Amino acid sequence: MTESPFTELHHTDQPLLLPNAWDHASATALAAQGFRAIGTTSLGVAAAAGLPDGTAATRDETLRLALMLGSEPYLLSVDAEDGYSEDPDEVGEFARELAAVGAVGINLEDRLGPVGLHAAKIAAVKAAAPGLFVNARTDTYWLGDGDREETTARIDAYRQAGADGVFVPGLTAPGDIAALVQHLDVPLNVLYSPSGPSLPHLADLGVLRVSLGSLPYRRALGAALEAVAEIRAGRAPRGPTPSYGEVDALSRR
Repeated sequence: MTESPFTELHHTDQPLLLPNAWDHASATALAAQGFRAIGTTSLGVAAAAGLPDGTAATRDETLRLALMLGSEPYLLSVDAEDGYSEDPDEVGEFARELAAVGAVGINLEDRLGPVGLHAAKIAAVKAAAPGLFVNARTDTYWLGDGDREETTARIDAYRQAGADGVFVPGLTAPGDIAALVQHLDVPLNVLYSPSGPSLPHLADLGVLRVSLGSLPYRRALGAALEAVAEIRAGRAPRGPTPSYGEVDALSRR
């Protein structure tokens, strides 16, 4: 079976560097930098809507954003938290809706919940939207103590359920990364950390996908706060500032 263009991006000479957008303008600006695939960030989407992240509160906002971005000339992968439901069939239906508006990938996190339930969600997604690349996230390093055996057991179960790739945010130790790469027969996705391995180092370790998560959104917010502080102190803000017209153009569909 021929691999999809998004799947192919996971098997090149360099890891797929996936920046994460939170609105139309940020996605368009990132695509203009040459990124062929864009992800969404659940934190950015939630914060922009005034809702908490990780509480299944942003299902509608996430689908609305996918509707805006899914027809754009880049490949879209959607951060869907845990699928916004404990019912695998409902998660499968949400995945079908994402695929219908043009998304090619979905990220599903287990939050250290029951392995069987998360595996059932993955299987439901693959049944409802077979072409959707399922990136199965386990939070053993993000929320747990980074137990390697538990991590391996979880990702094995998710792989058997049909996951096309696995995501282990919080995994930064080169030895642990290399061990998982050797164990897996699907792409390993890690979350970039400024204090962790560089992108070239991750490539050397065999990582095939590197996500930026909420980092671009948090950096953008930090730059805004820095600019306001500079102005209040009587100084001109530093750093690049897109013009009004440039941002307005990015916001137009």
